[in-house]
Amino acid sequence: MQSSLPDVPSSSSDVEAAYANRLAILELDLARSHRRQTLAVALSLAVVALCAVLLLRTGTLRFTPLAAIPLCAGAVSLHQYLRARAASHRLALRCACCERGLDRLRGNLPALEPTGEEFARTRHLYQDDLNILGPRSLFSLLCTTRSQAGAERLASFLLDPVDPGEAQSRQDAVRELLPAAALREEIALLGKYSFQECDPNTLREWLDAPVQPVPRIVPVTLLLSGCAILFISLACLARTIAWPHALPFLIPLVLLQGALAAPFYRSVRRRLRTLRALANEFTVLRQGLTLLEGQTFAAPRLAGLVTQLRALQASASIRALERLLRANAQREKELFALPSLFLAAGTQLVFAAERWRAAHGASLHQGLAAWAEFEALSAIACYAYEHPGDAFPHFVTDTVLFEAESLGHPLLPPATCVRNSLRLDAIARFAVVSGSNMAGKSTWLRAIGVNAVLAYAGAPVRARSMRLSSLAVGASSSVTDSLVDGKSRFLAEAERLRAILAQGTAERPTLFLIDEFLSGTNSRDRRIAADAFVRALLAAGAIGLLSTHDLAITAIAADPRFGGTNCCMESADPADPLRFDYIVKPGVSRISSALAILHRLGIGTGPPEA
Repeated sequence: MQSSLPDVPSSSSDVEAAYANRLAILELDLARSHRRQTLAVALSLAVVALCAVLLLRTGTLRFTPLAAIPLCAGAVSLHQYLRARAASHRLALRCACCERGLDRLRGNLPALEPTGEEFARTRHLYQDDLNILGPRSLFSLLCTTRSQAGAERLASFLLDPVDPGEAQSRQDAVRELLPAAALREEIALLGKYSFQECDPNTLREWLDAPVQPVPRIVPVTLLLSGCAILFISLACLARTIAWPHALPFLIPLVLLQGALAAPFYRSVRRRLRTLRALANEFTVLRQGLTLLEGQTFAAPRLAGLVTQLRALQASASIRALERLLRANAQREKELFALPSLFLAAGTQLVFAAERWRAAHGASLHQGLAAWAEFEALSAIACYAYEHPGDAFPHFVTDTVLFEAESLGHPLLPPATCVRNSLRLDAIARFAVVSGSNMAGKSTWLRAIGVNAVLAYAGAPVRARSMRLSSLAVGASSSVTDSLVDGKSRFLAEAERLRAILAQGTAERPTLFLIDEFLSGTNSRDRRIAADAFVRALLAAGAIGLLSTHDLAITAIAADPRFGGTNCCMESADPADPLRFDYIVKPGVSRISSALAILHRLGIGTGPPEA
């Protein structure tokens, strides 16, 4: 089924309408499929009832040409039921794909999964401050991957800014994948069950474990002795050979098997548990690699992935491993328990899996990495597709620069997202943003940082245009105290500032975004510390923003030696301190909203002063 979504939408509202229309069509198809299932079940029940009537009338079950008619009808109805059930499953997945798309476009972030919290890193310099991971996060908005491996790679895209060349390569791949809505739907349909995710950690642990060395003579001898035991046992059960005559042959064979398998007993049991855990890990990966191997791309990054996978033949090798895993699952069923015991099937399967791992482990590592890379790029392309009004950034390499026109926060609904412009370069190095509570300073700093993260990930940004150089993002807005570590908020923030200062290099200066700079100390100490911190950052080539309530900090930006500027966010109406427009204005804020907020909450006796 081809996707009915437009290749290149002109606006997010067009995408939303297309998703809604496609969802309505899919739901109708799903309802028809459910009716076909019901009809097939009803026909099967009718066949059973007819057979029961014939049995009651004749008193016996004898095959006649007439009896073939209900049997054929039953077989056909069963086939139709299985086809309708498979079609319903795929249609349900397509519906879920459209529903998640509508949730993203409508800003229903609480409904979006996964959150990416399992990929969080300790002491990261912006993941918590910019809301990169977690509920209602940038990751939740972007993550449309089918596998855990793809989600992990997407998280690394967001947490590890790269140089402009790498970012441009990602962007070129995203541009080519942007109109491939049908391909993204096919990715969503991978796997037999929705819980199959291809956990990369499980695969890596298995691939990186030492291979069990087994002399080739051991599995061959086990196979021959096992076949002999099974053949003699079957002959005895068929009474072709008497048990007393067979025992002199069976006992030595059983002892031989035991002697050969005993040295491997513990390792075989451990590896069988691992193979059980892997049973559901390969389906999504193998189907995804097969899908990717059949694609043709122009972007060098995508074409390279396809060429690599075709050379590795990773999907074919995984198919062979899947057969071993299915055989292991069948071996554990009661019907095959005794024959598998005679044949030492569990030991043989472990040996075969170890041989596969020795031969194909490296290629599986590369195939897993290639699929994860493709899925991450495809997820970003989906984001670009759903936000056609956002612009792809332009990267520069000859100077330090962050320039954005009409920049907004991508997690805010477009209807309520207020946009501002910014330019930081070798001359205008930093800005101090003053303003009262709730004026929008923190959101403005986060908008700058989040869009920088999107740019380096290869995604479009919420801006009319953006140009930026290679920058290492460092933010401080959500640092808190720690009772367990015995750290005050001031100490924790000071450590964060030191880390931000240390991460910059000549090739990649820091883009610093410091919200409420050192708010845990007095105004005099804060002013002295801010002066020293800004000097150190500028000496390292950094650019960025500081926000503050303390107007003493604004004096730093007024010093012509630093190349800073003052700007503010405040109410547009001095008579109403809470009438915020969230527009960045030049100069220093002179309007306070603290008393107005307390008055609105019923704290205080008099009206707020203008």
